[in-house]
Amino acid sequence: MKETSVEFRRVPIRPVDCLRQAVDLLREQYWLFVGICAVGILIGSAVPLGILMGPMMCGIYLCYFTRLRGERVTFELLFKGFDYFLESLIATLILVGAMVVIVVPLYLLFFVGFFALVASAGQGGEEEVLIGFFGLFGLLYLLILVLALLVGTFFAFVYPLIVDRGLRAVPALKTSFRAVMANLGGMLGLVFLSSVISLLAACCCYLPVFFVLPITFGATTLAYRKVFPGK
Repeated sequence: MKETSVEFRRVPIRPVDCLRQAVDLLREQYWLFVGICAVGILIGSAVPLGILMGPMMCGIYLCYFTRLRGERVTFELLFKGFDYFLESLIATLILVGAMVVIVVPLYLLFFVGFFALVASAGQGGEEEVLIGFFGLFGLLYLLILVLALLVGTFFAFVYPLIVDRGLRAVPALKTSFRAVMANLGGMLGLVFLSSVISLLAACCCYLPVFFVLPITFGATTLAYRKVFPGK
């Protein structure tokens, strides 16, 4: 594993084009990638703190990089992600820690605001308290979504960098942050559009999420390759 970051490019990233190109990339092996992404996410989610999520994410991106080279992908390649276990685990724990640092203060503010609302409502103000509760909860949920979107955007290239360039976790995080900052508009658009697509799929009994995951992962891989050209 390398200690230093790598060079990247400032390029136009068009979210819709990335998604369309991802469809073309996976056309011949789409159902295999549905299985790879589904199994990878399910295994990664099975253990607390994302201990297995890092290796699974690395395995998923290994499959995409293999496909980008025009090679045939096999399902077993997913588990090659465990070759990057330590660095991917460190990266995942940093991501989890960042989300905790963001979410905990927001929940504290929510409860402070709610108790202040209860105290100010007095007797007979149950309806006011109820409306205030749902308003505060909606605002909390919206803030968490927005901040999670931002964190996810800046972390978008971490696992691909660990796999593709052999970076350690911290240099991969730093390089991902710098590369996303240099291409912020396009990356925010891509992550936002991918999130909206996944959210709409989740609203349909959740199962359709697994059918769109290969496309959204593929779009991120293609954006990565534009920013970090092949060696």
